[in-house]
Amino acid sequence: MVSSEYERRIADRFATFDQDGNGYIDREDFYGAAKALLGEFGVKARSDKGQTLYGGAEAFWQGMAGIADRDGDQRITREEFVNGAVKRLRDNPDRFAEIARPFLHAALDVADADGDGAATVEEAARVLKCLGVPEDAAGPAAATLDADGDGKVGEAEVVPAFARYFTVPE
Repeated sequence: MVSSEYERRIADRFATFDQDGNGYIDREDFYGAAKALLGEFGVKARSDKGQTLYGGAEAFWQGMAGIADRDGDQRITREEFVNGAVKRLRDNPDRFAEIARPFLHAALDVADADGDGAATVEEAARVLKCLGVPEDAAGPAAATLDADGDGKVGEAEVVPAFARYFTVPE
């Protein structure tokens, strides 16, 4: 794969994390995503699920900052994101996905209305919309997350998909 094309695709993913659109990624973007998910699913922030989601958001932020915030200002610029993400992905895409695991696990738990340990494809689509995926793309994207076709999306499907999102063209 041509390096400049790879870096361009990584840069396109920046907007996924820059939830408030202010031009950089910071802790508030991760907390904003958690707040949006809790609101969508009617889960209280002070509940166990809410606290776990915020804890996952913090862990995700810390992991992302650890690989990308080169100047230590607690903000990740687009350039820092591209350089940090590209290096980590070239080293090990699955390891990059692991920094998101606590957040992804908690997000699925929030979305999982029946408590069976997985979200339905429809619930997963709602999660994706909260995270900024356009409505017309959220349903098809959620359906592709259901790798085994059982109508459910679990952590074992979501975490590898997260890594693929950064390494495979849309």
